[in-house]
Amino acid sequence: MRVLLIKDVKGLGKSGEVKEVKDGYGKNFLIGKGFARAATAEILEQHAQNEIIVAQNLEKEVNLLKDLAKLLDKCEIIITKKIGQNGHLFGSVTKDEIATALKEQHNIEIDKKHINEKSAIKTIGEHDLDFKLGHGLHAKLHVDVQGE
Repeated sequence: MRVLLIKDVKGLGKSGEVKEVKDGYGKNFLIGKGFARAATAEILEQHAQNEIIVAQNLEKEVNLLKDLAKLLDKCEIIITKKIGQNGHLFGSVTKDEIATALKEQHNIEIDKKHINEKSAIKTIGEHDLDFKLGHGLHAKLHVDVQGE
C-alpha cells in the first residue's frame, strides 16, 4: 500500500514523502492515527498543487523581507531620552522604544522580537542595530540616541 505522509513518522519518513508500507500498518496505524493518507492520484495531485502554493507564498514572503531589509538599511531613527550628569541614560533604550520610534518616524511596523541587540544601549550617540528578519535575512538600522 502506498501512503502520503502528512506528519513526520520516526523510522519511516518525513511529511510529504510517499512510502510503500504493509496494508495493515498503513490503514490501521498511519491513516487511522492521521499520520498519512492513501496515495491515490487525486491526493498526490492535490499535494503537488499545495506544495506549489506554499513555494509561491514563501517566495513572496522572502521578497517582502528583502524589500524591508533594504528599507531598514537606509533608515535612521532618533530617540530622545533623559540623561544623568555623567552623560549616561537613565535606564537603557528598549526594543519597544526602537519599534515605536520606527513606526512613528518611518511608518514601518516591525516586531520587537526581530531586533537583535547585542548589548543594551545605555549611552547617547550613534548605534547600529542588527535585525533578524527570518529566512537568513538581516538588516542594519542606524539609531541616534540624543539626550534631553
